[in-house]
Amino acid sequence: MIRKTVASLLVMLACLPILGSTPEAGSTSDRAGAEFFAPRLAIARLQYDGGGDWYANPSSIPNLLKAIRQRTSFPAESAEARVTLMDDRLWDYPFLHLTGHGNITFSDAEVLRLREYLARGGFLHIDDNYGLDEHIRREMKKVFAEREFVDVPLTHPVYHVVYDFPKGLPKIHEHDGKPARGYGIFLGNRLAVYYSWESDLGNGWEDLGTYADPAELHEQALRMGVNLFTYAVTSRPAS
Repeated sequence: MIRKTVASLLVMLACLPILGSTPEAGSTSDRAGAEFFAPRLAIARLQYDGGGDWYANPSSIPNLLKAIRQRTSFPAESAEARVTLMDDRLWDYPFLHLTGHGNITFSDAEVLRLREYLARGGFLHIDDNYGLDEHIRREMKKVFAEREFVDVPLTHPVYHVVYDFPKGLPKIHEHDGKPARGYGIFLGNRLAVYYSWESDLGNGWEDLGTYADPAELHEQALRMGVNLFTYAVTSRPAS
């Protein structure tokens, strides 16, 4: 059952720093070491090099943003943004969504920028649209050489903050028929990267009828997306 009261309280607490602060002007080096608060309640799709279809599932993010507006008190924007890691607008967004089926590559500069974005409070959702796994694991190892993807515990708030998922990440699309797994990279106690594998939440967020998946899986995908966004904009870096 949705926890509207909890969500309303969270947004009131979260929006104070979000609305009251903006990233400092200047170069990345000027901002290094300072926590940033993204001023926009929005989702940015991450555009990357390497040949993978970063633009996949075009109706997914607008549908998720609509669900966030309808089901929580977050005044989320209606349209998705599109940014690269080197775009200065990166700092405007608390939630990055990365998806695709194929290869992905980060330059050395992009590796440093993503590491900084995450260390200062940003959140990255990686959604394997099938075929991304080996490539994203290789690239994220460049970002955090000392860290591994680990299973996010079923007790973690990302599975309970608005909707309850006692069994963890829902299985939306068939793929190889393997169980869905929710992997994460933690910075301190904060979940900074959530990787949905063998689930395909983005397919589930798309317009009904785009795929043969039943309506109940579309609903499960949206609920999990609402949880991810809520956690992303209400979590803070560990002190």
